[in-house]
Amino acid sequence: MTKYYLGVDLGGTNIKAGLFDEDFQTVQKLHKPTHEEAGPTEVLNRIWACCQQLMAQEKITSDDILAAGFGIPGQMDVEKGISIFSPNFTDWKDVPVAKWLQDKLGQPVFIDNDVRVNLYGEMAFGAGRGHRNVVLVTIGTGLGAAVLINGQVLYGASNSVGEIGHMNMYRHGRPCACGSTGCLGRYVSARGIVKTMQEKLADGQTSLVGEWMSQGQELTTKLISKAVAKGDPTAVEVFKETGELLGFGLGNVINLFNPETLILGGGVSAAGEPLFKYTRETLAHHSLPVAREACKLETAQLGDEAGMVGAAVYAGQKVRA
Repeated sequence: MTKYYLGVDLGGTNIKAGLFDEDFQTVQKLHKPTHEEAGPTEVLNRIWACCQQLMAQEKITSDDILAAGFGIPGQMDVEKGISIFSPNFTDWKDVPVAKWLQDKLGQPVFIDNDVRVNLYGEMAFGAGRGHRNVVLVTIGTGLGAAVLINGQVLYGASNSVGEIGHMNMYRHGRPCACGSTGCLGRYVSARGIVKTMQEKLADGQTSLVGEWMSQGQELTTKLISKAVAKGDPTAVEVFKETGELLGFGLGNVINLFNPETLILGGGVSAAGEPLFKYTRETLAHHSLPVAREACKLETAQLGDEAGMVGAAVYAGQKVRA
């Protein structure tokens, strides 16, 4: 009889859930709004509703599930299955995600950081295949990373390896939810890019973006990217500043971890070369030459499925171990 894995990527905006066979091929998948503002219990109920819907679509029960994996942003105790803190969620503190869902499902449930499960996905089926030294950087609502060295995913003393979004770039910069100021993720992220544009418009700079906003369009990175494509000087300036700052951050990553592959993923990576050309230029002058030449910059291949399939792969590794 066929057995299955559940894989869930929990985001601040959407829950992305998938049902996978024993070879981690997608059987069913769905997206559901997170409604994080409603608090942890409502978010957990919505996750469980996703799992129930996936099983119902395939006409299976919990008995057919081998394990479930969940990718969650923020700090966590992986062994205890507790999500300690996530800046993307309201009133989210010490949430016992694994136990709560395991009690519902009746099968093993494992949690990990959302970027690490993306790495597991890219290692299994995407840009990380065949490599042993990889750093995956995701640029979405926030900025995070996951690190594979000599074939081993790094976790650290508090499961915090890869928090490059909290690399301090400005001593007295924008305040961050972590309690510090000037963190890289406050500039290089969807929120950060939007904030940079808002600051320029507030300073009196003109932009197509401002015109489009006056017509009722929402300020997003996609809107800024659209303005960049039309050669809008202010939008280009936003991308240049963001791309250069990312280059300085990635230069530190290359110097520290010496990866053979550096994968760029997350929703903002869709901006592509108009943003990353400034990153490449900065890297060329601000990272160790030997380490830089050994490292290839790649784009993530799995898109928004990486977290789902990666969470399932992670659960499979844990339950088999």
